[in-house]
Amino acid sequence: MAIVNSQSRIGPLLRQWRKRRRRTQLDLALDAGISARHLSFVETGRSTPSAEMVLLLAERLEVPFRERNHLLLAAGHAPAFPERSLQDPELAPVRDALDLILTAHEPYPAVVIDRGWNIVAANSATLALANWLDPGLMEPPHSMQRIARELMPRIVNQGDVLAYFIERLHHQATITGDDDLAAFVEELARYPAPKPEHDGASEAAARGILLPVRLHAPDGGELSFFGTVATFGTAVEVTTSELSIECFFPADAATAETLKNLPR
Repeated sequence: MAIVNSQSRIGPLLRQWRKRRRRTQLDLALDAGISARHLSFVETGRSTPSAEMVLLLAERLEVPFRERNHLLLAAGHAPAFPERSLQDPELAPVRDALDLILTAHEPYPAVVIDRGWNIVAANSATLALANWLDPGLMEPPHSMQRIARELMPRIVNQGDVLAYFIERLHHQATITGDDDLAAFVEELARYPAPKPEHDGASEAAARGILLPVRLHAPDGGELSFFGTVATFGTAVEVTTSELSIECFFPADAATAETLKNLPR
């Protein structure tokens, strides 16, 4: 009876991921080197996939490690990818690498966020900037979602920035199947922001190299930033694979000077 339950769970999950990636059974089967008939049997519960088959299909569908573990469990197999707390002794090299990047980026702000956009680490420049912009930003919960809500009224080019984050979060929600991120995308889409000044990346590129995030500063001036995003490209552990390092750079000399002079 347990095997039947596993079959009934793994089939719909695989089909859901295949449809999320907009792939046909034939396309996926050819990519995985199996018959479309066999894949159909797996999706309908008539065939029980081995752990190797589950991992092969998940890899071809670019399923994140956390969800690959879910697929394995649904098929009656043990998870293949370990998941540890960031404070786990085995992740000490990861923490050391993050500390090195965050510290080296000062006096400019940088944060580390997890898949749910919770801030798990930040450098002193981030804390100083947040306290200067609005001390309320220092209050929990420490998530990029809450901070984005708080900062939205301060953003000068709301339309462009909102359009960028909606597109980025929508892509991430599609990749991961995360319902919370999808809900945040819907919330951002309802925000009463003005229409974007730039109609897509091509027009933005024609006007400059980077599209900055411009903020009203407490002193009446304006701060302008552009950002980079980095991940651990060779991670095979769930927590590490979901971390994102967000580094922000001044887009003009005035912002750079302000950041250098912020009290720590």
